[in-house]
Amino acid sequence: MPRSKRDKKVSLTKTDRKGLAWKQRIIDDIRFCVEKYPNIFVFQVQNMRNNLLKDLRQEWKKNSRFIFGKNRIMQIGLGRTKAEETETDLHKLSKRLTGQVGLLFTEKTKKEVLEWAENYWAVEYARSGFVATKTVTLPAGPLEEFTHSMEPHLRSLGLPTKLEKGVVTIYSDYTVCEEGKVLTPEQARILKLLGDPMAKFRLTMKCSWTKKDGFELHVEDSVDDNQSDSAMEEEPEDDDEKEEMEGDDE
Repeated sequence: MPRSKRDKKVSLTKTDRKGLAWKQRIIDDIRFCVEKYPNIFVFQVQNMRNNLLKDLRQEWKKNSRFIFGKNRIMQIGLGRTKAEETETDLHKLSKRLTGQVGLLFTEKTKKEVLEWAENYWAVEYARSGFVATKTVTLPAGPLEEFTHSMEPHLRSLGLPTKLEKGVVTIYSDYTVCEEGKVLTPEQARILKLLGDPMAKFRLTMKCSWTKKDGFELHVEDSVDDNQSDSAMEEEPEDDDEKEEMEGDDE
């Protein structure tokens, strides 16, 4: 019997994702940027969206570079301790690389970046785990914005729907979410289907380092800069989904 062309074995050894070479490239990129750019910022992301970070990368690529990678890899690039850092006090930036944060290397002044960050935001759809900012209620009646083929999906999300003469209809009042309560995955999907964005994508500049002024804290935190290097806590691996936001070096 002839062998099927589909019967092929694929070696999983060739599917290594984000291995040592990838990590080393991020480290090298960060060290290159430390030399190239006069100003560095650690930014914190609220309501993370990769597509919006990519848009910012394109907008700022002329004179800046965004890097958004695993925190421990970025820490190595900057230097985790005084002994490792290539510039004085860069290890203080490393200590603030926790949670959903990234690095901004730029030729723009500190004043320009802080003013921009204060005023920049983008409306986005909320995800599960987000605390609802308002109560959303759907009254009983037709939902003409949805096609009849959507009815089973809406019902699976918990909406009390049925088809009446081919029109999706809610047969009783339904509260999608309540202000101050955490959204479930189903509630977040319903809000997106309804076209009701509730979240804001923002960047907060936690701290900065400039070749002229050195380190400066912009958001108060509990980090002890006088803590011995050996006592620096190791961050748990909770940032596997983070991506490096590459930028042009030109």
